[in-house]
Amino acid sequence: MARYKHPARKQRLAKKHKQTRWAPFWTVPRKYGKGRKVHPGRHTAVKRNWRRTKLKV
Repeated sequence: MARYKHPARKQRLAKKHKQTRWAPFWTVPRKYGKGRKVHPGRHTAVKRNWRRTKLKV
């Protein structure tokens, strides 16, 4: 990718980056109950990695 990123493209990339982050830790007990230990990444909406899947941005 170019060194200079157009602001609109940079904004789109930032949005995609936010979607791939783990869900907050406090959503785990809220969803599954107090005793259940589940990784917060399990209920993240979009799972994407920079190596596996490329964006058409």
